[in-house]
Amino acid sequence: MIKPSENKTLSAEHEVASLRSLFPKLTLIRLLIAWSVVVVFAIWGKQWLAEPFDNTIAVICFMVLFATIVMASFGVVGEADHLAHQLGEPYGTLILTLSIVSIEVILIASVLLGPGEFPTIGRDAIFSVMMIILNLVTGLCLLVGGLRYREQEYNAQGSVSYLSLITMLTGLALVLPNYVSGAGEFNFIQAIAFSAITIVVYAVFLWMQIGNYSRLFVQPVSGCMAVPAGGASKTVEQDEAPSVLDKRAILIRSVLLIAMILPIVLLAHDLAILIDYGIETVNAPVALGGVLIAIIVFTPESITAVKAALNNEMQRAINLCLGAFVSTVGLTVPAVLIIGLVMNKTVTMGISGVETILFLLTVALTAFSFIGQRTSPIQGVLHLALFAVFSVLLFSA
Repeated sequence: MIKPSENKTLSAEHEVASLRSLFPKLTLIRLLIAWSVVVVFAIWGKQWLAEPFDNTIAVICFMVLFATIVMASFGVVGEADHLAHQLGEPYGTLILTLSIVSIEVILIASVLLGPGEFPTIGRDAIFSVMMIILNLVTGLCLLVGGLRYREQEYNAQGSVSYLSLITMLTGLALVLPNYVSGAGEFNFIQAIAFSAITIVVYAVFLWMQIGNYSRLFVQPVSGCMAVPAGGASKTVEQDEAPSVLDKRAILIRSVLLIAMILPIVLLAHDLAILIDYGIETVNAPVALGGVLIAIIVFTPESITAVKAALNNEMQRAINLCLGAFVSTVGLTVPAVLIIGLVMNKTVTMGISGVETILFLLTVALTAFSFIGQRTSPIQGVLHLALFAVFSVLLFSA
């Protein structure tokens, strides 16, 4: 028979063990490294990044900042992923997506507010994210998932919703400016109006996604391509979601998520300075800055999406890929336009004719891939081929 005192001891030990599980060593190591780099650059950063640059110091600083921000991004994904499992779909994936996209907005804003003039950085970053997420990552998900499971099911209703927003918001942000201004820019009234429209549309979409229409973004049971209205059908995520939320775990994970994002915010400006300097020094395409931002931000989430496809969680992969790009446009476009207006910076949003063709091909191919009922590996091959075309044109157009 266990005495009451022994029960209290076991309970205390269980609580300590539970707390330890919420603070894994890898997370603590990441936080220690990230904040150490923040302190180092706060003390010596201005000296190292002062003009004229020393090439050796600039390369070392870039490598340290790049590695730290990527490491912190992986930490953000890790904490958001824990919240995703706690909250279930679509809330979990939404937290992950918004966390990652907020990092992208921070990096783009840092470049815009930097010493150089990079009027196309917002456009280049959004377009690069589109090509990387909707072609490279989506292609990998379709290919590896198809090779392992042949065909994978998903919620077609949610995919159509994502595609509708992608077509409308991206066309408004990247194609329309070429036809309202020869320079591909919005005037003051247009920038304010289109920013407001984008924010309202995206906010309404989020409200529906986490409200009465959340069923459109969860995995249906096997053999069903949709979740009926009224919740008559039980979803895979509902089966796996925890019956009781651990509020303490959610609070701690949320604090760790913020603690992991803050170093990225504090180091973003220094990285932006080095990206500007590197592009000018090697005479690389200006669009390369947007590609670097996309790679830094979306590598961790991309790995998560591919893992989801390998685990036969195609709906989660779709939520990560298509949802990430919807959030990118919905948050980045207003942020870039507003920063341009407030700081009196030139912001060019219109993409070139070649990029417009790539945009149309990407939207059409993504629609063909996700308006059906099951995926197949051949669609993945086509997405990867289109990304290869983009890569060639980036350096040879």
